Amino acid sequence: MCGIFGVYGHAEASNITYLGLHSLQHRGQESTGIVCGNGRQLIASRHMGHVADVYTEDRLAKLRGPNAIGHVRYSTAGGSHLKNTQPFAVEYAHGSVAIAHNGNLVNALHLRAELERAGSIFQSSMDTEVIVHLMARSEEPTLAGRLTEALKRVRGSYSLVVLSQGQLIAVRDPMGIRPLAMGRSHGASVFASESCAFDLIEAEFIRDVAPGEMLVVDHSGVTSSRPFADAPCRHCVFEYVYFARPDAVLDGPGVTDCRERMGVRLAQEHPVDADVVICVPDSGMTAAIGYAAESGYPFRMGLIRSHYVGRTFIEPQQSIRHFGVKLKLNPARPVIEGKRVVVVDDSIVRGTTSRKIIGMIRAAGAREVHMRISCPPTRSSCFYGIDTPTGRELIAHNHTVDEICRYVGADSLGYLSNAAMLESVAGAPGGDGSHGFCDACFSGNYPIEIPDPPAQRSGSLVGS
Repeated sequence: MCGIFGVYGHAEASNITYLGLHSLQHRGQESTGIVCGNGRQLIASRHMGHVADVYTEDRLAKLRGPNAIGHVRYSTAGGSHLKNTQPFAVEYAHGSVAIAHNGNLVNALHLRAELERAGSIFQSSMDTEVIVHLMARSEEPTLAGRLTEALKRVRGSYSLVVLSQGQLIAVRDPMGIRPLAMGRSHGASVFASESCAFDLIEAEFIRDVAPGEMLVVDHSGVTSSRPFADAPCRHCVFEYVYFARPDAVLDGPGVTDCRERMGVRLAQEHPVDADVVICVPDSGMTAAIGYAAESGYPFRMGLIRSHYVGRTFIEPQQSIRHFGVKLKLNPARPVIEGKRVVVVDDSIVRGTTSRKIIGMIRAAGAREVHMRISCPPTRSSCFYGIDTPTGRELIAHNHTVDEICRYVGADSLGYLSNAAMLESVAGAPGGDGSHGFCDACFSGNYPIEIPDPPAQRSGSLVGS
């Protein structure tokens, strides 16, 4: 759960990176960093907090140079500490290098133990640092060669931007699990986790970086290569369900179109007599619009989200029921009271938030509450870069849909089927159902073997 950005050959590289990261803030809110290069040295600025809060005009003014990479982070395991903030930058025998990573390496613990036995000393608990140590040990003569040799030893998901004094490299894992897009802005090459980052900086979206592709950008232009063995594409389907911004285009499909199709299919699979369709904002909104269009019931904003919830708050001594949820959401009583309500959300994880939301809707006078979820039950953990709880914490891991329905307090509960979800993303009903996507969090079918799942989720090594 991270976002990466890179730019090569722009007079205001650090400002462009700042804006790009601002557009990717939804992908990580714990920390952010920018490393800028001027051809002679790399200058790093890394901080805890949100992009707009930590990057002042003075800080950006110190990041001078035409090339830069940046990162917003939400760790997929372990704690949140400044030492784990990216981009990760080091000085080694071949000069300076910085790396920003979105993804998770499932064999990082094993590689780290091997490297430590050989004498490597680690500065962080990030899986990303394993890549840097492998590069430092490589005898390949070029940065691209050293990076390629390192990546051939790791297993898992990665989209990377790597910056040296004279080059920027963008690379994506052979299955393309995590997204990465390429654009062009006033002659500069730009890369971002999502295409929506290009809109703010008025860059032209060129294409997605292909799975297994490595792009090297330097003074002579952009060079593409495919240095890794071919593998089946397995784009993360949860990016389309929830994680990506609605205005993003990922590997072809537009996210908004995908979510609307999910809502349409959800209405077809789980119809119910109702008076109004509402959403859990903001992530459930687009699917709710699709559900309403297909069902014929009006879509209304029945839950209003506060946009001013800070990172800390003071809870009153006199306990208020559902206090945390009430800070973020408030029911619109005139929309709900006396109505049979369909409430659409993107997913149910532990079930506790859904239970509180349905309780609020009932307290606002709803006659019936029917919950509809625009993806299948989340039964398995993700080990490839999305922060999900362990299996025993996922309510669908060991409870039936009827049991979940009773727990959350709904009159009925319907999940989108796996086949309908995949068809909605592919935009082509009638396909083989799984081609092109990783749906492991729903199906339990992991495209990359997980060597030691309990250790990977223990927090002993931090995903990027």
